[in-house]
Formats: sequence, structure tokens, C-alpha cells
Amino acid sequence: MTEKIQKLLSDFGYGSRRFIEMLINHGDIYINGKKAIIGQRLSKIDPGKIIIQGKIAILTKKTYASKILLYNKPEGEICTRYDFQKRKTVFNTLPILKNNRWISIGRLDLNTQGLLLFTNNGNLAYKLMHPKYKIEREYYIRVFGDINQNKINILKNGVKIHNKYSSFKKIEILNNTQTKKNIWLKVILCQGRNREIRLMLTAVQCQVNRLIRIRYGNIILPKSLKKGDWIELHSTLVNNLHNLVIN
Repeated sequence: MTEKIQKLLSDFGYGSRRFIEMLINHGDIYINGKKAIIGQRLSKIDPGKIIIQGKIAILTKKTYASKILLYNKPEGEICTRYDFQKRKTVFNTLPILKNNRWISIGRLDLNTQGLLLFTNNGNLAYKLMHPKYKIEREYYIRVFGDINQNKINILKNGVKIHNKYSSFKKIEILNNTQTKKNIWLKVILCQGRNREIRLMLTAVQCQVNRLIRIRYGNIILPKSLKKGDWIELHSTLVNNLHNLVIN
């Protein structure tokens, strides 16, 4: 039986599938002396000699409990493990895991703040990001521009972005005074494409000037959690997240 290299290495704790793909693109993974290729299939019983960033990969299943961190991401941090420009990343302040690593469940762009989840369980991270499970993400958005019922209908019905349609499941106007140009919205969507919300609002001639994620699935950002701080979720909340993606 064979498995795609991204999934195989992710299952053994070497990062998310997206992270593994990034390493492959950078030429940091070798299989039996040859550079790995994205989508390459390896035997689950004998995958061969795998070198990751100069070190031999130990493909031994580890028994560990799923851990999940909730991080209140500030603006100005990037959601990548390594940055060639030496900017601060969301991984800089996370606690160190022994014999494992944190995997981000989705991403937030540089100028977005709020709830970001991390786990040591690659399979759980993959499922929580997969479109088929329709995991809700909830945001506060401050927009500059006029919001009317016609624009709300367009955003609910779907906006075409990069040849795919994106839509909000729910939109609520939190303030709408005639004397203010900035309007706060609360929205829910069930996907997480790159800069999706900003592009959707741009499509209806509105500019996003603040974006805060306040919920992912059934996990809500605590009001008491300061920007740049994290907490580890109680086992009950971890189980609740697992239950969202039961096949």
C-alpha cells in the first residue's frame, strides 16, 4: 500500500501537508538520494531513506494525545514557520513540543488579527481545514464604503474570485450610522481561501480596514486573552473539535 509523501510525513509529525509541500518545493526533502516530488507515492511499509532538511526522517508512529493551542494573533505577524525576510511569525512565542511540532489550523494574513488554532495532530489539522466539513469561521470586519441590501445579497449569493465562488453564510451589520464612513460587520463563512474576505468586499466596492477572527468551529476567542498570548484548550474542547470532523 502506498501513500502520498505529504500525508505520510504529516502523519509522522513532520508538519502540515502544506508545510511538507513547501519543503519539497524548496528542495529540502530527498528520497533515496533524489529530490522528492509533490504527490510522489511511497510505500507505507518501506518508504526508503528520507532526508528532511539534512536530517534522516524517523518514520515511527508516536503515541500522543491531541493538543490544541488557541492563539490571539496580532496584526503584523505572518503564518509561516520560517520567513526569509526575518519577520516575526506566529510560531515564535509558542511553547516547545518534545518530539513533535505545532501545525497551524488554517492561516490569517499579515494584517488580520484574532483567533488562530494550532495542534500537534496533522490529521486533525487537515480535516479541520478541509472544505467538505464546512467548518464555520466568524469574523468582525470594519469596512469603508456603503453597505446596502443589494451588496449583502451579492455577498451571500457568491462572488467569483480566482474562478471560484465565495459567499458568506451570514452577514450582520453591527452599526450603520449616516455620519460614519466605516461600518462594522459580523460575518460567517465556511471556507478559508487566501485573502478571501478582503477580495469579496473589494468586489462590491468596499475596503476592509480591520479584520478580526473571533471563532473557528465551536471555539470562541476569549475576550480576556491578550494579543500575542496563547492558552491550551481543555480536553473537552479538544474532543468537541474532533467531533466536528468525524466521518
